[in-house]
Amino acid sequence: MDKKIESLIQSWEKRNILGLYSVNKEEAAKKILSLIPAAASIGISGSLTLDQLGVVKKLEERGNKVFNQYKPRISWDESLELRNSGSVADYYLTSANAISEKGELVFFSGWGHRISGISNAKNVLVVCGINKITPNLESGLKRSREYVTPLNCKRLNWNSACLSEGVCRKDICLLPEYKRMCCQILVIEAEVVPGRLKVLLVGETLGF
Repeated sequence: MDKKIESLIQSWEKRNILGLYSVNKEEAAKKILSLIPAAASIGISGSLTLDQLGVVKKLEERGNKVFNQYKPRISWDESLELRNSGSVADYYLTSANAISEKGELVFFSGWGHRISGISNAKNVLVVCGINKITPNLESGLKRSREYVTPLNCKRLNWNSACLSEGVCRKDICLLPEYKRMCCQILVIEAEVVPGRLKVLLVGETLGF
């Protein structure tokens, strides 16, 4: 573990956030399974990082109740019910769009369920590759808006203004012409309850 990651984990400790580290995604997947009890209910957000870890499937196979809004062949009403239930689950599993070197966490959301889950779940586990670390909060917000969101719009074919050229156009990205993805922004600076929020850093590039 290099000094930058050690410093980040120490900063989280002062913010009542528990910082953890795994050297690769295989170790990270095992760590997640060890951190979440087999009887716990779990909410999830859409995340390329979680997809790359394959951890949602592992949790479901283990017998956890996962409120998985991405199950095939379900209606929007069913998906909405799962999102709402997941936001108050025993655990909420997600990734951040950016992490500042001082420990601030940046999350963008389209529908708002991701922000609700991070804010309301009994326990939150944020899993991120080291590629998401930025020098400061300002660059973290810039990364989230100008790099991550255009890539996610392209990946999901989301009709935002940044879809065609991959450039943020927040000034015009409004209804009815566009379906905006970055509607809500959450910045976590600290936690009141010690350990409610855990961040698992993975020593690889994961997600955008």
